[in-house]
Amino acid sequence: MANWKLDGELHQQRRVAESYGIDAERYDRTRPRYPDALVNRMARSCPGLELLNVGAGTGIEARQFQAVGCSVLGVEPDTRMAEFARAKGTEIEVARFEEWEPAGRRFDGIISGQAWHWVDPVAGAAKAASVLRPGGRLAAFWNVSQPPEEVRDAFREVYVEVVPDALATRAYSMPTPPPSASPLLTKTIEGIRQVDGFGEPEQWQFEWQYTYSKDEWLDQLPTQGDHGQFPPEKLDRVLAGVGAAIDAMGGSFDMKYTAVAVTATLPTP
Repeated sequence: MANWKLDGELHQQRRVAESYGIDAERYDRTRPRYPDALVNRMARSCPGLELLNVGAGTGIEARQFQAVGCSVLGVEPDTRMAEFARAKGTEIEVARFEEWEPAGRRFDGIISGQAWHWVDPVAGAAKAASVLRPGGRLAAFWNVSQPPEEVRDAFREVYVEVVPDALATRAYSMPTPPPSASPLLTKTIEGIRQVDGFGEPEQWQFEWQYTYSKDEWLDQLPTQGDHGQFPPEKLDRVLAGVGAAIDAMGGSFDMKYTAVAVTATLPTP
């Protein structure tokens, strides 16, 4: 889910951010991709095809952009994720984006899928502006999940019983805001507006849907939020409870996603 919140600033929660590399292969195998419409629109709207991928992870979005003709350099702080992405054909430099050294390089676009909330919103926007060519575009995007009400209710019961303080418990217990009102977007927009150089941020939205089998959803769960921080016995109980809930729904459920992007460009001279 991409509408959860942490106490304090997300980019300061490094323990959670750096937990996803524990099982990079599972992360890459199970995490949802991004709609072709988003990829194509971003690629068409940049002045060229040289892209920087901030928080590249295992290279999921990098490979999608490479497939439409872009060259992509990734920046990723987790060495385990970086090694996986390299093995899949993406060039990666290991660093936090705020501390990364561009060495005079400039790019036509910056992409960041499911990762910009781990970047300081102001320092990250300033760094992005400094490495983009004139007319270059920054696009930070997320898949925001919107489970059906009966699915939310069933999953919430499991999380409240087993891990009452978990991120997913809070997310399933709060009203789901419209994708355009996600706090992730708000923070990103505020950060961009505080930086000289960018034009006014825009929002893009692309709706899509996926039907998850029980096995597919349980395979992905350890990669979500702070699941990687659960004690093993509690993670096993969550998996068992959620699996039983999906069995009661007939063994699968439909998940609605909205891919939301915050994007802004540098003016041309």
